[in-house]
Amino acid sequence: MKLLDTVSSVLKSLKDHWKTPADGRYMSNKEILSLSVGGIGVKFIVYCINQMILSVGNTLIGNTIGIDPTAIYVIYIISLLSSFPLTGIRARMIDNTRSMKGKYRPYIISMGIPTVLLGTAFILMPYERMNLIMKCVVVLAFNIGFQFFYNFMNDSYDSLINVLSPNSIERSDVLSIRSVVENISPSIANIFLPLVARLITGDNTLYDLRIYRVLFPPMLFVGFLISILAYVNTEEKIVQAKTHIIQVKFIDALRAVARNKYFWVISLAGWLGFLESAFSSIMGWMYNYQGACSAAQYSLITAIAGNASFWPNLVAPFFIRKYGKKKIMVFTNLLNIIFIALMLPIVRMTGSSGIIWLLLVCTFVNQFISSLGHLLTPSINADIRDYQQYVTGERIDGMFAAVGLIGNVITMATSSVLPALYERSGLNQATAIALGYDGSNVYNVLYNHDYFVRISSVLIIASVVGAVMNVVPMFFYDLTETKQKAMVKVLKIRALFEDYGNHSQTDEQLMETVGIIREAEAFADKTPQPLTRDVIEKAKKTKSKAAIKAAKQAYKKQKEENEKIEIAQFIVAELHRFETEEGKADIAIAEEIASAGLQGFLQIESLTKTRAKAMPKTTQGEKERRRSALAQVQSLKSARKTAEKYFPDGIAEFDSAVFGELFAAEDRIEQELHDALKSMKTAKENGTDLPLLKETVRKLQKEKAKVKADIKKATDENSVYYRAAKPYLDAKKLLLQKENYQHYDAIEKLYEQTIAASTNP
Repeated sequence: MKLLDTVSSVLKSLKDHWKTPADGRYMSNKEILSLSVGGIGVKFIVYCINQMILSVGNTLIGNTIGIDPTAIYVIYIISLLSSFPLTGIRARMIDNTRSMKGKYRPYIISMGIPTVLLGTAFILMPYERMNLIMKCVVVLAFNIGFQFFYNFMNDSYDSLINVLSPNSIERSDVLSIRSVVENISPSIANIFLPLVARLITGDNTLYDLRIYRVLFPPMLFVGFLISILAYVNTEEKIVQAKTHIIQVKFIDALRAVARNKYFWVISLAGWLGFLESAFSSIMGWMYNYQGACSAAQYSLITAIAGNASFWPNLVAPFFIRKYGKKKIMVFTNLLNIIFIALMLPIVRMTGSSGIIWLLLVCTFVNQFISSLGHLLTPSINADIRDYQQYVTGERIDGMFAAVGLIGNVITMATSSVLPALYERSGLNQATAIALGYDGSNVYNVLYNHDYFVRISSVLIIASVVGAVMNVVPMFFYDLTETKQKAMVKVLKIRALFEDYGNHSQTDEQLMETVGIIREAEAFADKTPQPLTRDVIEKAKKTKSKAAIKAAKQAYKKQKEENEKIEIAQFIVAELHRFETEEGKADIAIAEEIASAGLQGFLQIESLTKTRAKAMPKTTQGEKERRRSALAQVQSLKSARKTAEKYFPDGIAEFDSAVFGELFAAEDRIEQELHDALKSMKTAKENGTDLPLLKETVRKLQKEKAKVKADIKKATDENSVYYRAAKPYLDAKKLLLQKENYQHYDAIEKLYEQTIAASTNP
């Protein structure tokens, strides 16, 4: 009966929230399902393209196409260097995107199409008729294309969750659902790959291009068609004032992200753990080169191993709520070290019957643990971007990838380690020739039992070292779920006050944000109580279900109240931040800059690097103030350079009102174009004449192109003005924010009027 009630409740919830999100949530069930099913398509593309992306351990490029590890490393470095300007372009496009379709959604389509075409062309190239140099040139050329188009498409899909909901717990829940659904793609591919390979080649090899030429093109095209669901049925929701004008200067965004401590913690974990996945090719090698099992058995093995990524999705939301992301990341990384190390004695028994199944057990557990940790990465990255917006006031998601180019420099240095390990452990041409092979494919060395064990052992030890280095930075990550909730609430408060100052607030925004402030005022003066499970343990001894239930409810209630108190204190501190010593100092400098005027602020001499460095840094507040002063000095220096170059006769103020007109025109044209195209589709189905509709579409497309050109021109002009006047504009913005915060009484009156109007329509 309870099961039926539960099923009935779930079905009712699915129906009730199919198009409307539940209370406190931002995504409807339709949106969640569309994102997840669309992910199946995206992951089909990812599965195929990932095997075409240059890396030292890439088996398609190395074993199948026949490029040795040293040559792969050389062209890999060139490909990585090409990513520098391409990533910068991509970051700027994302951060300055302004479209009714959103920040990320459009790129799933516009970058997905060239990605699919490139992937199909890559696998159909006649590598059999190419020498080594030509193979390297072709693979490199395609990889440069992948660096832009594929990375753009994949990052857009992965980052979409960042802007679909500002609720960290909801993001984690949706990511779990998404991961369960989208992992259908690699599971299907891993099951069928060895079976199809057997049919095509007649043996156990997976290193035959015919296999991939049969499987990859349809997977790519079907994947793209399915991925369109993620574009069509989702809606981006960024917590930001409607009147906020998007304008991000490349170098300023780089500096801003560079000061984000959480970005560095997560990035360092990845950079330092570059060797952790070195062992990942061993099981495939054991099957292909040591004949450890049949094709049917290996198909089952890969299916089981792939299934390891499924189960963490079911338990992740529970663990996140109970333990938090940091504890899970640290714990899973520590367990990784243990289970990777357990592979060492297993590979040394290669040749024994059934040994690959022992390796599977170890791999399964390792992938289960890794997947649980990796599942949190998108959610953590979303939290980091919320923190960035909280600190800087700008949503500069794309620029994280640009700053991540630092990681590419590190990767260029560290990526030489793996080919060096391959070379020194015997995976080289000299060894291949000594073993009786012609040396054209160095991976033939792995047919030799002793060299297989030797090389595999080296890779496992390297993986253990990588796993150890990976976990260390995570001990310094302290962005809790509660702090993230508090930051999002503060962003909503800032957006309301900014919109209020521009007379553009909405009733819904007013109701939600005043409610946040009132709840904060009610809890801010309370003191969090220590959380202990002693009462629950005591209740368990009574063996009374009612007592245990009451104790658990009391524990849960106290935990929720402690969270509300912490959030409330965070919010109240924001509302009164201009009353602190640091806040007063910020206002004093802002007043000095603003009073000097647009033409005079560049001559201010009180802001110097020497004075900023001499500021005290004993307390946390003093450290923050000193960092802020140094940032202001740098901003002033940059503004002077820009003004000298573009405004030698004085800075000319830019009228940002033009954006409102242009954006409104763009939205109108896009809607009219959408309606016209829809009418054309209906007309075609009805066999109606289309000339008039076609002419309408052409005119709208021309009009749209002109508006986009006008927006670009205005954006470029505003960019120059913004860079030259940034210290002045920031000062004015801070003073306006302080003034707006003083109008809370007026906002409360509007709130009461809205309540009264909704009660008595």
